[in-house]
Amino acid sequence: MEDKNKDNIFIELAKVRSQPAPIAIDTEEDFSTEIADEEVEGQLTVDVYQDKDNVVVQSTVAGVNPDELEVNITNESITVRGKRERVEKIEEKNYFYQECFWGKFSRSIILPVEVDPESSVATLKNGVLTVVMPKATRKKAKKLKVRLD
Repeated sequence: MEDKNKDNIFIELAKVRSQPAPIAIDTEEDFSTEIADEEVEGQLTVDVYQDKDNVVVQSTVAGVNPDELEVNITNESITVRGKRERVEKIEEKNYFYQECFWGKFSRSIILPVEVDPESSVATLKNGVLTVVMPKATRKKAKKLKVRLD
């Protein structure tokens, strides 16, 4: 008898899935003006890895002028901000696909180890931003032998 009930459940699920339900849309508030007033900020995709001496962050920032990039590093984090400007204005109706992000972007990352911000270097080559941050070297405690005077 349980198998028959299971079959009935699947039949009912199939009915529910095949019958589209109307979606209620609240039109009292117009959110389009709110979105237009605030500029949406994109988030960079990054690779973060380490070697023996450094933590490295890489991100594709093709089409971004180096003057439009800002990299801030602390001992334990890095933030990359920038802006990718569209060269020409294209009307929405003329797009077939629109997947590229244009406008302001940022990304903050908490680093897995402490780094030395003063010795860090950022380079941009072939549209790839690479930030190399030397790992902070902590001086090991020195063991002293006590001498008798």
